[in-house]
Amino acid sequence: MTKDKIREDLDRLQAWSMTFRQDTARYPSYYIQTFGCQQNDHDSEIAAGILEESSFVLASDPEEADLVLFNTCSVRANADDRFFGHVGRFKPLKRAGRPMIGVFGCMMEQAIHRQTILSTFSHVDFILGAGAMELLPGALLDLIQHQGQRRKTIDLTKRDRDPFAEAMPLRRERDHRALITIMTGCNNFCSYCIVPYTRGREKSRPWEAILEEAQRSLDQGAVEIMLLGQNVNSYGNDIRSRGGQSPGFPALLKEVSQLESLGILRYMTSHPKDLSRELIQVISNSPLVEPHIHQPLQSGSDQILAKMNRRYTAAHYLELVRQLRESRPGMTITTDLIVGYPGESQADFEATLRVMEEARFDGAFTFIYSPRQGTPAAHIYDAEERGLIQERFEALVKLQNQLSLESNSALVGQAVDVLIDGPSRRDPGILSGRTRDDRLVNFSLDPELAEESDRWRAGRFTRVMLEGAGSFSLEGRTLKD
Repeated sequence: MTKDKIREDLDRLQAWSMTFRQDTARYPSYYIQTFGCQQNDHDSEIAAGILEESSFVLASDPEEADLVLFNTCSVRANADDRFFGHVGRFKPLKRAGRPMIGVFGCMMEQAIHRQTILSTFSHVDFILGAGAMELLPGALLDLIQHQGQRRKTIDLTKRDRDPFAEAMPLRRERDHRALITIMTGCNNFCSYCIVPYTRGREKSRPWEAILEEAQRSLDQGAVEIMLLGQNVNSYGNDIRSRGGQSPGFPALLKEVSQLESLGILRYMTSHPKDLSRELIQVISNSPLVEPHIHQPLQSGSDQILAKMNRRYTAAHYLELVRQLRESRPGMTITTDLIVGYPGESQADFEATLRVMEEARFDGAFTFIYSPRQGTPAAHIYDAEERGLIQERFEALVKLQNQLSLESNSALVGQAVDVLIDGPSRRDPGILSGRTRDDRLVNFSLDPELAEESDRWRAGRFTRVMLEGAGSFSLEGRTLKD
């Protein structure tokens, strides 16, 4: 879609919003429910930017919104179930075409889920595919044009679109944090993973566009940048395979880290099979690159890793851990772990525990294997072992919680820099943020400093004395300069 066509659609949508305001004495409102990863978070930021440039305003309650959008995730079954539960509750609420309801994201790339929407959730007005944000204005205009008419759900999932939405506005969820997509898709085809089927093959974004957005976000007040991709380590491979020229991820990471006004540079996700010595050197030598890496292990058993098509061994993974921690002392390493992959034996499970103990992960996202229709592993799933798998899962979580607690406890008594995100979700009187190595910290203000409101706004770094630790976060108090 051309930039002129996108601009035309945005202008027409804004004109409709102005008419809506004249008729109702208010602007149309929207609400976006996002499931899944940071890539989905970023797609939702683009959707919000489109709507706000078209004079929509954010609703605090989805049941009061004129437009409700669902951004879906298909990585695990619980995300599917949560989405269907949320969208189902709007069926009895819909009256005279309101609220307008749209669904997009990875679930809509799967025929089984599209068919469920089309056959069971007829109150949904339109569906889009993953990364199809540039189609949103046109979908809404088509819906508005036929307002009041009884129509079937509009299926736009097969329409061509630019996954990087270069010409689209966006509204960042946090002004100080810029989520920047550097590539989409995945070529690895791990046997349990649906992502290559929903996001497609790897496609790298042009280097110049990434740097331009990064600099623009900093000029607009961001201090934290997160570079996003299903496998950032393979950035540029697709361009070079076609005979083009593109630097790799280490060069990109280094270049972004040198931009003026940057406070911290983060990235995810990194695949162990593609982690190079060059990247480790960049991480080691670039002070503004976070001293943290998320490096999914999935299993510590070589047999299971081979069945998963992960293309590395436990020994190779542990060698990467050694190199990373040696290159940058104090670096945190987090991971993903799957329990109950089809065919996993007790010996396989115990191998995972041994790797965990040796790697001493600072944190982990832990999951029970979830069969995804269309992936090779789904055909060999045996639900009868669910009870045993649950026992193993609980043992793995117990071990990881202990490792995380020990990692966090080692910092108690130290002063660290914390990037403020805002008030804690549990207690508005407590501020929350993350250290440079990506640890969550909740902290109270020194009473003598509490009135310095500008000092505690989101996006500022502050010095915090750590006084307590749990498995998932640290507690502390602010320090005077």
